[in-house]
Amino acid sequence: MKIKSKVLVIAGSDSSGGAGIQADIKTITALGSYAMTAITAVTSQNTVGINSIIPIPVNVISKQIEFTSRDIKPDVIKIGMLHSESVIKTVLKSLNKLNIKKIILDPVMVAKGGQRLVNKKSIKLLKNNLLKKVTLVTPNVPEAEVLSGISIKTVEDMVYAAKRINILGAKNVLIKGGHLSTKKIHDVLLSNNKVEIFNSKKIVTKNTHGTGCTLSSAIATFYSCGKTIKKSCELGINYVNRAIMLGPNYGKGHGPINHINNIEIKKIK
Repeated sequence: MKIKSKVLVIAGSDSSGGAGIQADIKTITALGSYAMTAITAVTSQNTVGINSIIPIPVNVISKQIEFTSRDIKPDVIKIGMLHSESVIKTVLKSLNKLNIKKIILDPVMVAKGGQRLVNKKSIKLLKNNLLKKVTLVTPNVPEAEVLSGISIKTVEDMVYAAKRINILGAKNVLIKGGHLSTKKIHDVLLSNNKVEIFNSKKIVTKNTHGTGCTLSSAIATFYSCGKTIKKSCELGINYVNRAIMLGPNYGKGHGPINHINNIEIKKIK
């Protein structure tokens, strides 16, 4: 398989391998592109929860982004976990030095168990500054509530929230509907002032760890290969759905999904 494009991921590390940088690398590689990384934090976690978060010094984060990109220029930058105000400022400064137009932001704010991962100052900086830099932002419902300032209970609420986030500066908004109590999954895309709703079958499983990271990286990969935002979202959603359906069922809590669901590897007996 020939490598199709290059994606730089700015995100945290997940020791369990299901989310974060590990999920990003697996996704980008499985879809045929080349992954580079700038690690913002090292977490100790498993499928049950997070034990610790160790931040990477901000000067090291900026060096990872800039030094890597000067040599191998990414076609797309995907941003995940930015856990503090200083990290967001550092990433913004580095982005301003690079001439990369395609940026996908997965605003990791709330853990699977519901715990808030970033403080109010960080959220304010993200809303007022970082959103204006990105091509697409991909919040789930709790994150979209934080960004838009409204309570989301229905698909109509998702559409309204997407418009509110668009006003903040994000050019395109994809709100993931997995947290809503609906019979199907409804993901809402606002792009070029047009609303597109992607409907998927709801898969009953607890093994959904890393779906947000995986989706944003899948979208970034398809987008880096020249697909439109709409088509990239559609293909990314399909990829994640297959990954959930074919999940390995590891761990005692929220288990990982199958990032190589499109690759067949025969085990020697």
